[in-house]
Amino acid sequence: MNDAQQLYAAMGATPVINALGERTMLGGSSPAPAVLDAMQTAGRYYVDMDELLVSTGDLVASWLQCEAALITPGCAAALLVGTAACLTGTDSAKMDQLPDTTGLKSEIVIQKAQRYKYDRVVRLPGTRLVEAGSATGTTAAELAAAIGPNTAAVLYPTTDPPGDLVSIQDAIAIAHQHGVPIIVDAAYRVFPLEGLKQYTDWGADLVGYGGKYFGAPNSSGLLCGRKDLIDAARLHGFASFEKYEAKGIGRPLKIDRQEVVGVVTALRLWLDMDHAQRHADAARRSRNLRSALEAVPHLELPADGDDIQMVTLAVRPDTSALDKSVEDISNALQNGNPSIWLWTANDTLYFYMHTVVDGDEAIIAQRLKEVLGS
Repeated sequence: MNDAQQLYAAMGATPVINALGERTMLGGSSPAPAVLDAMQTAGRYYVDMDELLVSTGDLVASWLQCEAALITPGCAAALLVGTAACLTGTDSAKMDQLPDTTGLKSEIVIQKAQRYKYDRVVRLPGTRLVEAGSATGTTAAELAAAIGPNTAAVLYPTTDPPGDLVSIQDAIAIAHQHGVPIIVDAAYRVFPLEGLKQYTDWGADLVGYGGKYFGAPNSSGLLCGRKDLIDAARLHGFASFEKYEAKGIGRPLKIDRQEVVGVVTALRLWLDMDHAQRHADAARRSRNLRSALEAVPHLELPADGDDIQMVTLAVRPDTSALDKSVEDISNALQNGNPSIWLWTANDTLYFYMHTVVDGDEAIIAQRLKEVLGS
């Protein structure tokens, strides 16, 4: 048992080999040593948190070439305070009123096929979702018709659901034609790097990102966009609640100084990173796993491909010969110690290797062999 396993054992928790990806429920990310060093250094002094959020927001905005930015405790928090900003602006009386939206524009329009579990976040300030179109798609006319005098914003999640949808560029144009802002949930759209800039370039008023996807702490995120709305979102936050007694709705959404510094450091590293090498490292682990499984019967393995293709290894078991479903296999891997998490679809096991630590691919191979009885 290594030191990390001993630590988790002492905490009564089971360590996980993460072949699933940067998921909140698994701790999000493993910040690089430079990020952890910067966070530790930041702990030497206290700081005016509102001042730090303003200055770091200016830095992030300059790097991402948007009007303004705000570091938040996660993308969900970014969407919440961003939505609140659209409802109240900087009007303190309106801020204090939430989640009572009486007299405020409080409807958020979303294409029906884009409904997803995270749209609950934008309802927390007291809004009501208005669906445009049907579960199979939305036309431009239907989206425009859903926008009315009580519309506070349009929400556009970038989750690629099925259906014939109004594109994000067209949705931005329609929202602006009706004088309402559009909020984009781009939580994981941090690579290719243009995903960090293109939505505000296209005219999105607010865009939320999850910090874990670019190597920042799990409990961090970004809100980017129009300066007036970012200023209002910051007033809804914990620091303004304390410093200015601004009665925003975001007081529970606290982030500490070390995390803010970690976000800035991680983003700078992400923007400067050799992503080809990052993919190559993940592909190497994938090829190691593939090689270790080649002699295992009743497994269909993919042909070797380029590094991007090999980042995720798709392993297809012959479930009839093994008398086990892919869910049985996945559950058995997950129930071990260390636990191994992956995802399944179409009778296939998918191992995402960006979040697998060097050497752990050998453990995955050995455990999979044991589960299959090989």
